[in-house]
Amino acid sequence: MLWFVVGAAAIYLAALVYLWATQRSHVFRPGRGPLDLINSTVAAQMREVTVHTADGLALTAWYAPAKPGGRTIVYFHGNAGTLGDRHERVPPYLERGYGLLLVGYRGYGGNPGEPTEAGLYEDGRAHLDWLAAQGLRPDDLVLYGESLGAAVATQLATERRAAALVLEAPFASVLLSARARYPLFAFDWLIKDKFANVEKIDKINMPLLVIHGARDRVTPQRFGRMVFERAREPKAAVWPADAGHNDLLQFGMAEAVTRFLDGLPAPASSAG
Repeated sequence: MLWFVVGAAAIYLAALVYLWATQRSHVFRPGRGPLDLINSTVAAQMREVTVHTADGLALTAWYAPAKPGGRTIVYFHGNAGTLGDRHERVPPYLERGYGLLLVGYRGYGGNPGEPTEAGLYEDGRAHLDWLAAQGLRPDDLVLYGESLGAAVATQLATERRAAALVLEAPFASVLLSARARYPLFAFDWLIKDKFANVEKIDKINMPLLVIHGARDRVTPQRFGRMVFERAREPKAAVWPADAGHNDLLQFGMAEAVTRFLDGLPAPASSAG
């Protein structure tokens, strides 16, 4: 019996060490290929820009300025792939006059560095600083976060001002997601990159939209509802009954986002 207990404990500790050592490969799944916008129509409207971070990295991002009087969406993508994978998400916003900055993360799409929670926050700050250098003011910007990117957008919304925050399929925190997937192994002290959205969302003072599909198997909708319930007003949510994690675009996401953004007061820079 003693040997059984010792053996079980050894296996458990080995599994714990393995999960601790490999956790970032589960959180971050960067596409390493060339950073191309596959859709030629979209590529013709956007230009490649270089953004410099405070810790010395030069990151490639994609930018299309807004039409006069329009706002710019600062788009933080999810944990997998590259900016080029998001080309289908761009046209609905460009067609309505919104500008777009597709944020380039360290370690993704040929960018230097390795992704971490602190690193992605630093990348986000650098992109907002780049927009400020182009003459854009906080009220000209909308922070938009997709899945893992929702955590980056949420953090920046606690630090910077913007016209609004949009969260697509957000999780509550890496810890809560890990507990849902690995209930015997998820401990706060083991998590390197916490991305604790649910602990930050009530500190944000800007209009919020959450959109999250009921059939999401990657980030269950209950996590998005947790974030939404803790958020301050004004806030709105869309919960498509038939949508999963990666197909929200097919269930009216762009229309819901543009309705929300079109309902915001006009940017102060366009008044008068």
